[in-house]
Amino acid sequence: MRIGEVAERAGVSVRALRYYEEQDLLHSERSPGGQRHYPDTAVRRVLLIQQLYAAGLPSRRVREVLPCVDSGEVPPALLDRLAAERVRTDQRITDMLAVRDRLDDVITIARNPGSDCSHTR
Repeated sequence: MRIGEVAERAGVSVRALRYYEEQDLLHSERSPGGQRHYPDTAVRRVLLIQQLYAAGLPSRRVREVLPCVDSGEVPPALLDRLAAERVRTDQRITDMLAVRDRLDDVITIARNPGSDCSHTR
């Protein structure tokens, strides 16, 4: 598949695909004319990369995870790093919930102007 087709099917930009190649997350072969050609599995790979990024993993961690997806084997050290990433994600969720609660307080106070504006938690 050519780069535009992969981008369209995966719902990403051509620029994103080039970035994934720069990060050694995705591979293509070049035609004699220099065009990139991807294997049929490229769309599935791009979707997985997108999911891993959405989970908050940085490129270096995604680069570690992808071979494990291919082989089905995960080194214990990688499991430890992924567990640490999960702890950080849990903390970000906790922090965001606290921000949401504060925002709810501000909204409530703004909708009830007669209420005490010195409200703090």
